[in-house]
Amino acid sequence: MKRCTTLISGFESSANFIEEQKKGVFPKTLRNMWIAVAVFNPLISLLALGILPIALISRVPPDMLAQMGKLSAGHWLGVLVSIDATLVLSGAVLTSYVGVTGLVRRMSLDRCLPQFLLQENRWRQTNHWIILGFFLLSLSILAVTGGKIAVLAGVYTLSFLCVMALFAIGNMLLKVKRGRLPRATRASWPKVTLALAAVIAGIIGNIMLDPNSVRIFLEYYAAVFGIVIVMFLRIQLLKLILFISKAVVEKIQRANELFRSMVGRSIERINSLTVIYFTKGDDLANLNQAALYVLKNERTKWLRVVHVCL
Repeated sequence: MKRCTTLISGFESSANFIEEQKKGVFPKTLRNMWIAVAVFNPLISLLALGILPIALISRVPPDMLAQMGKLSAGHWLGVLVSIDATLVLSGAVLTSYVGVTGLVRRMSLDRCLPQFLLQENRWRQTNHWIILGFFLLSLSILAVTGGKIAVLAGVYTLSFLCVMALFAIGNMLLKVKRGRLPRATRASWPKVTLALAAVIAGIIGNIMLDPNSVRIFLEYYAAVFGIVIVMFLRIQLLKLILFISKAVVEKIQRANELFRSMVGRSIERINSLTVIYFTKGDDLANLNQAALYVLKNERTKWLRVVHVCL
């Protein structure tokens, strides 16, 4: 299954550009891809069973096609198959960038992803943030898998099969929710159900084959799913943040008022102490000097004057 999916690379990206294709081109694209898959996949499987030992096939070597060419026609065919695989891989990388750019642009236009991803480079008019983001994402997957081709192939296979399952599920939803929507091509319920069942069987088989790739796939899926959910719920989240900030500010204000009240009472308690000044007369100059002395040297605002009569 892992080797078969690479032969239809580009199928998932073609759907991103339906609006830019001429009428009738997309069905022909699907037809040509499925013809290629229906012819080459069974033939390659039969040739592998007829040329290679079962023990070698069970190990799923990354250069199995090259080994088939080497055993069947000699070293030159193995080299030729390797060169062809390199060219196909280069095309698949280009296709992946084209596909992800169209997909992320569409999701950003539908407000499923942040709008800054739609910014275009003023020199090349390309969405540089999408390209750079996909490049960094690819590097992170390479680092997480340790560059192991088998694990990378497992993650890719699960991703591709899930995309195929979404095609079938989307078709079913169209039948249920938009049954009267005019469209040139209609797939019957038995065909869609059979396609979905086949894809699910492929997913289950790959999960049983390599559970480690499932973990990596789910981690990246959860991250992307979280971003999309945040975009869908951003108004509710902003309202929640506003509510929390308002509640926090109110609590801070109440705490500040309580603190100010406590400090004020402490100041009043300190200043409530009374200084007693004994005097034997009512000379205003002496009384003024006493008051100034208290204001300058004592922590109080009360001065009690005691007149001593002799």
